[in-house]
Amino acid sequence: MKRTIIAAFLLASTPTALRAQQPVAPAPSPAALPPVDPKVAALRDAALKDDTAWSIVEGLTTEVGARVSGTESEARARDWAVNKLKALGFADVHVETFNVPLWVRGEEKAWITAPFPQKLVIGALGNSAATPPQGIETEVVAFDNVDALEAAPDSAVRGKIVFVDHAMPRTQDGSSYGFFGRPRREGPSIASRKGALAIVVRSIGTDYHRNPHTGTQRFAEGVAPIPAAALTNPDADQLKRVLARGKPVRMKLVVTPRLAGQGQSGNVIAEVPGRDPTAPVILVGGHLDSWDYATGAIDDAAGVAITTAAAKRIMDAGRPLRTIRIVWFGSEEPGILGGRDYQAKHGKEPHWAIAESDFGADRVWRVNTRLGAGRDNEARAVQAALAPLAIVPGELDEADGSDIGPMIEAGIPAVALSQDGTRVFDLHHTPDDTLDKIDPQQLRQNVAAWTAMLAVLSGGIEPGAKQQKRR
Repeated sequence: MKRTIIAAFLLASTPTALRAQQPVAPAPSPAALPPVDPKVAALRDAALKDDTAWSIVEGLTTEVGARVSGTESEARARDWAVNKLKALGFADVHVETFNVPLWVRGEEKAWITAPFPQKLVIGALGNSAATPPQGIETEVVAFDNVDALEAAPDSAVRGKIVFVDHAMPRTQDGSSYGFFGRPRREGPSIASRKGALAIVVRSIGTDYHRNPHTGTQRFAEGVAPIPAAALTNPDADQLKRVLARGKPVRMKLVVTPRLAGQGQSGNVIAEVPGRDPTAPVILVGGHLDSWDYATGAIDDAAGVAITTAAAKRIMDAGRPLRTIRIVWFGSEEPGILGGRDYQAKHGKEPHWAIAESDFGADRVWRVNTRLGAGRDNEARAVQAALAPLAIVPGELDEADGSDIGPMIEAGIPAVALSQDGTRVFDLHHTPDDTLDKIDPQQLRQNVAAWTAMLAVLSGGIEPGAKQQKRR
């Protein structure tokens, strides 16, 4: 009965436009899962009234705003994070810095100059090369997807601006991002090898706002960088219609980013000290940096807010057996650089589990775990604790995460609390990634899910236990 009440409460509190997109997961059979510790259930249910996560995401997006990797804005964000984590009462708050390449966005403009002159809206992709200041103008050659571009003879591409289409469908789990993101990730290198002057791709997004979706791409080794940009989805459709008229289409492109040497980034780290300082730690977190178009509310101020709020609820309840380590990773957007730095510095330390929130702020609907041999009962206990939140038990041998991905591949035990991604790619890497897109009630459901997971995995909480520093 309690499970039904909580699920109905969460659904009723969600805006109508979002509820229509979010199928509520059926609760698993009670017989399939173990009973839930009443203390875990109490912590979980109390977290449905959490206000710490909103305070963090509102403060970070308001007082810092965009937090671009390696820039002064990311440095201000680190200072803000340190002050906030200390004010919340966490221990051992510190920053571990590292250097990153600094790519600076410049001017970004595009026009169809013939046969039907008109302006287009674009956004440069990360690591794009620059056009001359006056731009380039040449014929457009279009391809439905990356495979078609790769199969084309070089003579069809040489000296032209390549356009790659390949629209991404909407999915709850975000699985389309991998396959349909190929134009952004692979297209620039392929176009360059074939002699293209530049490339524009349909934005990797599911919205129809006239906003471009930026994102990082890396030119393959030995490939000369060329200008690379994303068209908004409406402009990609417009370009397709113009091309369908059967006349040669010319485009002018002005893109002037630059590489500005090295910048400094860093991971902000804090802890809830455990009763046993020798026990493996539990790592939770998200990434602090964002793209420059907006304030990075869903990507990923929400993630650091959710995980930090959950850790604070455990801390306020007493002392867990295992230390909980909170990491606000730096420089995820240009290539999970903060995650790789953490792995280099801490990857050989024992970790009981690692988990990251980096897929927006809509409700958690599924939990996957990859805790390893002999820990299925623990995974089932996590599933049971989450079931009253209408969270589906998933796989016992799968987990994912951006910054923690390399550590998962290295065999470190992990948990993945999957958020509903139905609308994430409407907002992802666009000017629309702002605070108003976060639903406070769904944010609280996230905090409740993470609190329950931590309450199970942290090994039991003793109220009033004396704090100790980890050795």
